[in-house]
Amino acid sequence: MELPLPVIYDWLRSVLWPLFRVASMLMVMTTIGGGTVPTPIRLGLAMVITAVMAPVLPTPPAIELFSPQGFLVGAQQVLIGLVVGFVSVLVMSTFVLAGQIIGMQTSLGFASMVDPSNGQQVPLVGQFYLMLATLMFFGVDGHLLMIKMLFVSFETLPIGEPLLRTSLPRLSEFVALTFANALTISLSAATALLLINFSFGVMTRAAPQLNIFSIGFPVTMLSGLIILWLTLSGIVPHFYATWQQGQEVICDLLQLTCDIP
Repeated sequence: MELPLPVIYDWLRSVLWPLFRVASMLMVMTTIGGGTVPTPIRLGLAMVITAVMAPVLPTPPAIELFSPQGFLVGAQQVLIGLVVGFVSVLVMSTFVLAGQIIGMQTSLGFASMVDPSNGQQVPLVGQFYLMLATLMFFGVDGHLLMIKMLFVSFETLPIGEPLLRTSLPRLSEFVALTFANALTISLSAATALLLINFSFGVMTRAAPQLNIFSIGFPVTMLSGLIILWLTLSGIVPHFYATWQQGQEVICDLLQLTCDIP
């Protein structure tokens, strides 16, 4: 059985361009795109998802694959997937940054470990917050929601249509919002520790003979652990608020109509 070359090209267009969009999202997406997940597994997962999506996707434009316009369309699909996956990374980075701020304030910042996502040494408190946020992300089926939104985007943002320039500023605003959200999460713990350090300053002025370094360090660490335990209950509402903001950004980028409760 021989297939005409145009038929083969049509099949490649219907598979390769969706694969670029799906694979680029999975390569960057939080946890799945981390260094702990081997690249062949991510690529295999992208191929499986694309194989399920491809039969029901809209027909791609009749553009030659091996042409300047074809390479441009492929680059557009990669960019769309990267941007969507990057939003989920920003959501997780909010809690990593909040944990780093709390760890430095509580004198627990010296305890560090290698972050599997970027291979850098980060405070252990930041990794603890990252694990909590990751569990909540998978608990609310965030990965499935992102795949669903990417699937719907093939209708709202068809192959060959680039991202709107008006939606890209939302991504830069969300980057700035990441730092603001991290500061909001760590503000209560930082304020409590500021009061503790202020009380040690008063003690030093009242009794200069006290060795404030030998007393303050263990007390600050113990107080930091207690404050960390007391503030854990506020992680859940902060995660829901941050994840909803991330969904809104993805919806704006993909021109979706999101009905977020």
